[in-house]
Amino acid sequence: MTLSHNETECPARFPDPGAAGGFARGWAPLRQAGASLVDQLAEYIAAQIRNHGLRSGMRLPSVRAMAQDAGLSRHTVVQAYDKLAAQGLIQPRKGSGFYVSPPSTFMAPPWAVHPETGPDGAFDTAFLLRSMFRNDGTQSMAGNAGLLPADWLDQDMVGAAVRTVGRTLGSGVLGYGDPQGHRGLRQRLATLLQNQDIPAHPDDNLMTVAGVTQGLDLVARALLRPGDAVLVEDPGWFLIFGRLAVHGVRVVGVPRLADGPDTRALEHLAQAHAPKLFILNTAVHNPTGHTLSAGVAHEVLRIAERHDFLLAEDDTYADFHPGMPLRLATLDRLNRVILVGGFSKTLAASLRVGYIAASAPLVRRLTDAKLLSGLTTPELGEQVVNHVLAEGKYRRHIQRLRARVDQARNQCMGLLAELGCVQQHEPCAGMFMWVDTGVDTEALARRAAARGVLFAPGVLFSPEQRPSSWMRLPVSMIDHPRSWEILRALLEEARRGR
Repeated sequence: MTLSHNETECPARFPDPGAAGGFARGWAPLRQAGASLVDQLAEYIAAQIRNHGLRSGMRLPSVRAMAQDAGLSRHTVVQAYDKLAAQGLIQPRKGSGFYVSPPSTFMAPPWAVHPETGPDGAFDTAFLLRSMFRNDGTQSMAGNAGLLPADWLDQDMVGAAVRTVGRTLGSGVLGYGDPQGHRGLRQRLATLLQNQDIPAHPDDNLMTVAGVTQGLDLVARALLRPGDAVLVEDPGWFLIFGRLAVHGVRVVGVPRLADGPDTRALEHLAQAHAPKLFILNTAVHNPTGHTLSAGVAHEVLRIAERHDFLLAEDDTYADFHPGMPLRLATLDRLNRVILVGGFSKTLAASLRVGYIAASAPLVRRLTDAKLLSGLTTPELGEQVVNHVLAEGKYRRHIQRLRARVDQARNQCMGLLAELGCVQQHEPCAGMFMWVDTGVDTEALARRAAARGVLFAPGVLFSPEQRPSSWMRLPVSMIDHPRSWEILRALLEEARRGR
């Protein structure tokens, strides 16, 4: 910013502690400048602090003295001081004034140190999660976190919704909001689900959550006790294994086949373990991309009824399915099934907006668990999602996104076939590829991490953490030629060493 005095030739100095003024003499605000008077004054003072080595603990002139010196109102000076305090450059002391802050010395806490995986290092779920949020230039393959690249999503649509909601904010965002979630969004969700033959009433059968992860965590909190048996799919979503372990439950894996859970194994395991809950990903399964068949769906419901356990249906990736997928919630009519869905994969992960559809008694019970664990969910994000849905643009956005994901997946599968990576059954949809590499993928992923590329080995997707030659790769890998080069080199090295 250009100021009307020469700071280098005639630098202003802080007065002695307790002095009345003199700090801003020789400086004048630019009344027609693009920056506000508050910003001009704050930047001038910040420059004096940063560029002239002013000692910490020195007192700024009083608000009255600074206003008189600079020819500004006291209100403008107060705002400028508040802005500098928010930046950590000055500190207010009650009854005394404002003082220069000590120099900042930000040190990374021990848990923020980037993990390394040597030959004997653990490539576990915690390592994968930490590595996905690294910001050091590592090509961490964010798709392994279940995220698509930002330029694949519709940033303009989300941004417009944020701006519109910001201009029309009601009093609801200033309070806690409705424990069940923003009612406008629940009404919109009820319409969407009813159009897919799921009988969800906005007040009786729906509640909002901060994404599918929180939704499944609330289900576990409300319905499970330490020692209870919970069925999960094998392979399945690795994060849920860790979440369940925190609750002290017994996690039992059910083999996942191309058309859904292995029903023979499910019957045997249900009889042996008397589970309270089965968590499964029916439409566009993570990591395989497969979808439940009608015959398996009916058999799963019969087994659940015979052995009296509930079903938590993870609907995270259903929007990637070509057409309306078959859901347990449709067949069961929300009697025994709890449907958990959200928008983080298709709109914006940071919105953290999801929902639970269940029977009325279960929704009441889960709402109580939500209140106890975090009161309500932020209504601002819920209003943004509601606006996107209300505008009618979401369906066309999903069609475009699905086409791009399908194209990328087909391209990736061709490249993987050239590398000798195979699939037992081709996925019907989804943003992941689940392939057999023929080598130990934990060792491969550890070596890839040392080269700055993050892969997700099959051991993570097994509730028993069994070694595996399978690996999950994101379709967004098509945009990362270096990752393909490293994968090719590592596969060649591993196969020569067998």
